[in-house]
Amino acid sequence: MSSELEQYLSKTVEEAIEPEIPICDPHHHFWDRTELRPRGRYLLDELLADTGSGHNITETVFIECSSMYRADGPESLRPVGETEFVQGIAAMSASGEYGDTKVAAGIVGFADLTLGDAVEEILEAHRAASPQRFRGIRHAAVWDESPTLTRYKNPPKGLLADAKFRQGFKVLGRLGMSFEAWLYHHQIPELVELARANPDVTIILNHIGGPIGIGPYADRQDEVFETWKNGIAHLATQPNVVVKLGGLGMPLGGRDWHERDAPPRSQEIADVMAPWYLYCIEKFGPGRCMFESNFPVDKVSTSYAVLWNAFKRMSEGFSKDERADLFRGTAVRAYRLDV
Repeated sequence: MSSELEQYLSKTVEEAIEPEIPICDPHHHFWDRTELRPRGRYLLDELLADTGSGHNITETVFIECSSMYRADGPESLRPVGETEFVQGIAAMSASGEYGDTKVAAGIVGFADLTLGDAVEEILEAHRAASPQRFRGIRHAAVWDESPTLTRYKNPPKGLLADAKFRQGFKVLGRLGMSFEAWLYHHQIPELVELARANPDVTIILNHIGGPIGIGPYADRQDEVFETWKNGIAHLATQPNVVVKLGGLGMPLGGRDWHERDAPPRSQEIADVMAPWYLYCIEKFGPGRCMFESNFPVDKVSTSYAVLWNAFKRMSEGFSKDERADLFRGTAVRAYRLDV
């Protein structure tokens, strides 16, 4: 990452609290955006600098980000290059030469589910590229009618209900693979229907369902919160769904943390997160919730050490066993990291 960002984050420094708690970070990315260097570089060295900032990070899970696709070959198979790339980083970590954290112990890639049954070839290619670590895919569904919102891969409206997408989704079930759901808060009811129709597929909700706080939603936060709560309550009735508690450091949420003279301290972050994350825990239970860093995306707002301090402050009221689930247990089960 850029020295400018590191200098900014260094204005708010905290020692890791409760550094003994084992943590699986179930959501981070790797990329080297050549056109954005040095800001666009986040590889093993950068991750280890973050995970080595005081907390006990035992494992991590890589989540797809359109990185290092194959440069040639069939278009549908090019995303397999990302799994090949991350498998190499995971192998470096597994050598023991880079510390004790098992980096990319789980790998989540991308495959186009709208290929229907034909997606099986792509999924098997991912698995062949990383037989021990590949766990599933993320096919983003984020859609909103407002042109002011940046759309990840610009998926069509109603993707989760598309007949070909549903056909491809069932292949995940047959292969025992999981699905990462990345969508916006008003789309959660669509995910409820998908989960109900596919109870054999583990669905992992990213970033608590993407509540929007910018564009046409900037002045409607009470309405957003109520819409989101209603969606979360219904989604929690589907036992095959778990949720990641994170992502509120993204500018999408409408907070100004990244525009301040100095980043917020962990207590402020915890206070802002609490209504959202505690509601998820109330509805899903600690055994179906996991804290996530979403780095380096959330790094625009806070450092790794401060972010995990915020999670620890916010979860102080839970029992030891409940916190063990929130920080590691749920992630290990959802991604089958103990297999």
